[in-house]
Amino acid sequence: MSTSHLSALKSRHADLDAKIANEERRPAPDMALLAQLKKQKLRLKEEMLTAA
Repeated sequence: MSTSHLSALKSRHADLDAKIANEERRPAPDMALLAQLKKQKLRLKEEMLTAA
């Protein structure tokens, strides 16, 4: 797998991390959205591990 693809995955992972943090800071976080974002983040992490 190319390093550019891995870099793109890491960037998307960081973006999801920021979205999760922002949602968690809200007074009434959307728990369904948080669950969805966390699943996406986990999938990306797994893809990064297999790509490395």
